Amino acid sequence: MRAVIVAAAVAFIISLFGTPVAIRVFTALKAGQPIRAVGPASHQGKKGTPTMGGVAFIVATVLAYVAGHVALTTLPSQQIAQVQPTMTALVLLGLFVFCGAVGFLDDFLKVRKRHSGGLSAKGKLLGQLLVGGGLGVAALYVPSTNGQTVASEHISFIRDISLLDVGKVGSVIVFVFVIMSMSNGVNLTDGLDGLATGASILVLGTYALIGFWQYRHWCGDINYTGDYCYEVRDPLEIALIAAAAAGACVGFLWWNTSPARIFMGDTGALGLGGLIGGLAMATRTTLLSIIIGGLFVIITMSVVIQIISFKTTGKRVFRMSPLQHHFELAGWSEVNIVVRFWIVAGICVAIGLGLFYSDFLRVMG
Repeated sequence: MRAVIVAAAVAFIISLFGTPVAIRVFTALKAGQPIRAVGPASHQGKKGTPTMGGVAFIVATVLAYVAGHVALTTLPSQQIAQVQPTMTALVLLGLFVFCGAVGFLDDFLKVRKRHSGGLSAKGKLLGQLLVGGGLGVAALYVPSTNGQTVASEHISFIRDISLLDVGKVGSVIVFVFVIMSMSNGVNLTDGLDGLATGASILVLGTYALIGFWQYRHWCGDINYTGDYCYEVRDPLEIALIAAAAAGACVGFLWWNTSPARIFMGDTGALGLGGLIGGLAMATRTTLLSIIIGGLFVIITMSVVIQIISFKTTGKRVFRMSPLQHHFELAGWSEVNIVVRFWIVAGICVAIGLGLFYSDFLRVMG
């Protein structure tokens, strides 16, 4: 637990004091966020706000991960052996960094062109596909000494569903789909000051709790004598990385909340979505992540519904999609939308955690 707390605290401090540095740097580089002419008129006042802020919390998370492992040097040697830097860390941090890199390229092109259209949709999806595919192969084909892989060959809910064995190739495909879906879901949720950041904190905090709970009831722990254990790989690594990312986002939110001094950009949104998708696969909670990340799912579906409705009937269901902009055009203030959507995100993670823990109680009872 000490290492998880250290990682979260270090990430928070680095992000809190590092984000102003990023603000000054990106302002000096004139890396202001281009604003679309189509959309709520209030957004035009945000023109010129520096973007690419995701760099700050991605760097903070990686540094905090290192700090967390420094804290582990005080543990007994047999415990240290279980939590050395692993393939799990490589996959999760790789998703965070490289999905963020795809977003950074998109942000860079927007800034360079002085236009809200950056990397093409196909280019963005191709980048996500390459990152997800490469790390998906690592997650499925590189086992630890006890035979466990980062991801599973089964579709999972709260744990693997034995009847849904899709094999390694199928699991890589599922892995890519989850990463792409979650990264685009967080990206669509971004757009109002602090909205995606706050929702991501809730989801990441939930996965920190799930990872630590799995560590305390881990089948791979030779000292664990309980009747119920989780067949996952490196759960303490999962908890440490999720807590570090959550702490980094809290520090970033100080500067990203309304009125935002900096935007996370696609750099942060795609990175966070990739990490959250990876956490879902690593904790064997793939289907449960639909509930835990319920706000991202709802907002994504609002876009899907809008597109289908317009293409089939020529009519729009919402004034504008994603959903948060519908409520802006309906007259809600930005702060009201953000806080109420955070409440929805909080309800979703509470339900997800409740289902996760109820499964433990069911088996133990």
